[in-house]
Amino acid sequence: MNAEWHHVEAHDKIAIEHERELLQSADRIIFQFPLYWYAAPSGLKQWIDTVMSQNFVYGDQQFHLADKEFGIVVTTGMPEKEFQIGGLENITIDQILAPYRALAHRAKMKVLPYFLVDQFWYKTENQQMQLLIDYQRYLDQPQPDSLTNRQEWFKNNLAKFVENLSVNDQTTGNLIADTFEQQIEQLDQLNDTLKMIKQGEDDNLE
Repeated sequence: MNAEWHHVEAHDKIAIEHERELLQSADRIIFQFPLYWYAAPSGLKQWIDTVMSQNFVYGDQQFHLADKEFGIVVTTGMPEKEFQIGGLENITIDQILAPYRALAHRAKMKVLPYFLVDQFWYKTENQQMQLLIDYQRYLDQPQPDSLTNRQEWFKNNLAKFVENLSVNDQTTGNLIADTFEQQIEQLDQLNDTLKMIKQGEDDNLE
């Protein structure tokens, strides 16, 4: 994973040109923040107001961030089920995040689905581990989040993991990686078979 973490509230003064250079050098830009009174903390709001001015985002038809992917990772202290009309919060996450996604849309960026981390410390260890894997995929897995892209992501990351194992453990690691690839091939064959069956059914309906 080649992700650069940038804490926008860590600087006393915002170096506007430097921040813009960071944005333009990225392929995928992700805002990550805890939900604070149905919005991002004030530090991110100030950074957006300072760095992402009209002239930089779309002024004079100069779309400096066009075609970059834009995502949002948001953490909440309330469970996801409460963020719906009729729920305790009576508002959806989509509605809360609409201003940030509208900004990305105005900049002609490719808006990704948001990633919600709700009540992390109330989850079981297995749930936390699954969430961590999903989060890592959200950072650098190619979009869309299709089965093929997921398989390729796991395959590549498993190979990197095996490379970093000790010599004694690499044999077991390679065996696991080979088994995983075999399962992918079997699944691909099954999908091809299902497509052929469906095609035959469609032909019979004509």
